[in-house]
Amino acid sequence: MQKLFLILLGLFTLLSCSVSEKTKSQADQAIKLQISESLNNELLHIWYPRTIDSIHGGFLSDFDYKWEMKGSQNKMIVTQSRHVWTTSTAAEFFPEKKDHFLKIAGHGVLFLKDKMWDSEKGGFFNLVDREGNVLKSGKSDQIIKEAYGNAFAIYGLAAYSRVSGDTTALSLAKKAFLWLDKHSYDPQFGGYFQFLEADGTPLKSGFNGVPPKDQNGSIHLLEAFTELYRVWPDPQVRERLLMMLHVVRDRITHPKGYLQLFLNEDLSPVSYRDSAEDVRKKNWLHDHISFGHDVETAFLMLEASEIAGLENDTLTLHKAKLMVDHSIENGWDKELGGFYEAGYYFKNQDTVTIIKNTKNWWAQAEGLNSLLLMSELFPNDPHNYKSLFLKEWEYIETYLIDHEYGSWYPNGTDYEPEAKHAMKSQIWKGNYHTSRALMNCMKRMNP
Repeated sequence: MQKLFLILLGLFTLLSCSVSEKTKSQADQAIKLQISESLNNELLHIWYPRTIDSIHGGFLSDFDYKWEMKGSQNKMIVTQSRHVWTTSTAAEFFPEKKDHFLKIAGHGVLFLKDKMWDSEKGGFFNLVDREGNVLKSGKSDQIIKEAYGNAFAIYGLAAYSRVSGDTTALSLAKKAFLWLDKHSYDPQFGGYFQFLEADGTPLKSGFNGVPPKDQNGSIHLLEAFTELYRVWPDPQVRERLLMMLHVVRDRITHPKGYLQLFLNEDLSPVSYRDSAEDVRKKNWLHDHISFGHDVETAFLMLEASEIAGLENDTLTLHKAKLMVDHSIENGWDKELGGFYEAGYYFKNQDTVTIIKNTKNWWAQAEGLNSLLLMSELFPNDPHNYKSLFLKEWEYIETYLIDHEYGSWYPNGTDYEPEAKHAMKSQIWKGNYHTSRALMNCMKRMNP
């Protein structure tokens, strides 16, 4: 298998004059077949129906590396909604399996509606136990709702409604959007407050030491509004979609081409560059370059622009390319392939220092998707995105996919060999980044 990858990589590196269109098409189809087989046999078939909780509803959360149930099985709105989105999209992608995947997605929708939606105060709860009883947030004694989680609920419900035609799911997605817009939207500075009390009161100073706004919530609100607008082309949804595109593209993204991770109320970035080294290290999670988020955001911005109907949107295209290029030039492993987890511009330095060289699974999935997208948009670019796409797939095949038990390890085994025995599924690791990336790549590789 690895020898085939090296041959294909060499072909694409030299394809400008020496490889015929027929040869390129054959190589594309070979990779597409590998991706198709992996999507079906090492992702969708592994996760479903195994994760379906037929007793209490929704999806089970915790499985060990051998896919044996292990853990509390608490259910988070993010993971539950991502399962709904993935199976809804799989139903659309595989028409011959539409009924199968829609049944699974519908099962998840019922849990969102009956157990995770707050029928009294509105909004989706962030975390419940296996039976659906609401759990308090972290070490606090509060029940906190989050814009990030509600965004994914909107995302999953909108996709299910679009594919199935279920108006009840769309109605719940609309209610969630309107509740979020009423309570979390910031008309003064733009964007949305991440943390809210149970009644929707925004926590404008943040929660548990975490700032009140961030890039992760922002890019996934953009993603959710994009999906919602496809099925509900409401003027207010479009207005918020364009507002979030502006916030992500023009406010959160640094001119160099990377996302600034955490934000104050006024959308100014939280930075520790001028702090003492021990303070910076202690707070590195709040201030670093996340190459995975950058390559993911490039795709999400272009998708949002397209669904919003923006014509000749060269600004978004330029910024998306800048983000991918910055990640390649500063966060790409030139030897083995793959995007590193974190980098940093230290004070008075113009080059990025890698501060965490591990490679998590979701960043590689997003990188695979965006590299192929860039190769389609800029086929003659000096970065040679197609060869990098092939190298990324080689990396994933070699260091991330568990060919014995199925699915992906949480981290690449080149730097973390112990990842082979890590949990295959937990509330922060589902089947959304991976399946979406492979379905998108298959679409683009159709002749």
